[in-house]
Amino acid sequence: MKLITTLALAACVATTAQAEVTVKFSQPENYADMPFSQDGKDRVMNDLKRHFDKLGAKLPAGQDLKVEVLDVDLAGRLEMSARASTDFRILRGNSDWPMIKLRYSVESNGKVLTSGESRISDMSYLQQINSYSANESLRYEKLMLDRWFKNTIAASGS
Repeated sequence: MKLITTLALAACVATTAQAEVTVKFSQPENYADMPFSQDGKDRVMNDLKRHFDKLGAKLPAGQDLKVEVLDVDLAGRLEMSARASTDFRILRGNSDWPMIKLRYSVESNGKVLTSGESRISDMSYLQQINSYSANESLRYEKLMLDRWFKNTIAASGS
């Protein structure tokens, strides 16, 4: 019984200490490159939000990540299909690399530990090994955000 009580208490403490991640999309209608359909736009924003949640979970207990997405330019170029009612992306690796501009902060108990604005891009996105599967949505953007998080947030000692 004592073991069960200890485990339950530990689970409660772990839950309350988990990082809070706040993601805001500022004026997404003005982003450089998003899908044509509203469903497609919502899917991209939800995928990005979930990925920031995943990154924020790597922060030490008690630290919160706040991200304001200012602009998005997805990998490849969007083209409308003549035969289908959906759009699709063509990836050529020329001047179609992914870019995300964001403002961020990491806070603990209301104190800002690190903050800034970043324009993250990956000009060689097709020439690199990508750990995300070919079926993964936003695989190039996620890899780019992983590197940004590792080099900017995690490296700052937050």
